[in-house]
Parts: sequence; structure tokens; C-alpha cells
Amino acid sequence: MYEVELKVRADHDRVRERLAEVEATDAGGVTQVDTYYDAPHRDFASTDEALRLRRERPAEGGAGGERDEGGGGAVPDVDGETVTKLTYKGPLVEAESKTRREHETEVLDDDEAMAILSGLGFEPAATVEKHRRFFRYEGYTVTLDRVDGLGEFVEVEAEAEAEAVEAAREGAIAVMADLGLDPGEQIRTSYLGLLLADG
Repeated sequence: MYEVELKVRADHDRVRERLAEVEATDAGGVTQVDTYYDAPHRDFASTDEALRLRRERPAEGGAGGERDEGGGGAVPDVDGETVTKLTYKGPLVEAESKTRREHETEVLDDDEAMAILSGLGFEPAATVEKHRRFFRYEGYTVTLDRVDGLGEFVEVEAEAEAEAVEAAREGAIAVMADLGLDPGEQIRTSYLGLLLADG
């Protein structure tokens, strides 16, 4: 499965107004604290890969919103508890979007997961904290991200098989335009990359 994503800097208030106008479904909010790891056997910055341990908890005041199971990218289903996930992200596969292969699984014990990574020689590289609100619209997940140290962004995302990546990207472009955002201003650099560049 591929994660097809477009991301731009955007003012959240304006986008929220538009999401209300088009009657997008509020799918709740979370705070995510992502610890990225360096590998002992290759340079992830050079290979454009990422290994991440994510701690995810409901946004203050609860996750809220309605859960929409159909289409779009993955919307966390936290249900009041902190969840930890281990994720591998492969290199970008096209120049037109942030599309990449992704593998993710939930971990039961944070400390043990970190100990396993450390034992294999993986070292923490950086931490990214995001406050996210999810909406469902036209089969896509629209995410309003506030990233500590970076500001406000909007992502439009869907999951697709390899043969459907182009169609998913074109749909994401249409959704972004419908929300009053310019797909031509998309940022293909990850939040980690942006933070490291600012640092």
C-alpha cells in the first residue's frame, strides 16, 4: 500500500471555514510525538527513508468528531488511550507528490520497543511533535497540522495500491483546490526534514 499525500503551509482558520462549507466530516484530533531513528547500516537521509516510533494520544478535550471508516488515509482511532506505533517509510516514488510505501504496526510497550531498536544499533535522531485535526472529504483525509517549531500546515492524503497512485494524486490535487489551497505550493519535505533544515 502507498501513502499518497500533498502538503502545503496554510492558515487553519480559513481552511476550517471551507471544510464547514463543504460539509466535511470531523474525524477527531490527536497529538503525536514522533521519535525518528538513524540506522547503523545506512544513512536514511541519503536513502530518503524513515524509521519512526510514534506516541499518539487524543487531543485535549478528547478525540471528538465522528469516525468515518471509508476511504482516505489512516485516521487514528485513539479512543481515549495513548497508542504507540512503529513505522517504516520508504523513499518517495514520484516527483508530483509525497507518495511512498509505508509499513506500520502498533507496539504494546514503548520501553521495550526502544530497547529493541537500541540493541540493534538504531539511535534516536530527532523528535517531532504535531497537533492534528482530521476531516473526511471526497474519500480523502484532510489533516490540519500544527507542528511545534514550524507552524500550520494542511495535508490531503489517501492510501492506494501501486496502479491507483496517479488517480489518487489527481484526486488529492482536486480536493486541495476545492479547499482554496494551491497544489503548486506543495512541500515534499517531511516535517523532520523541515525541522532539521531550520535547526
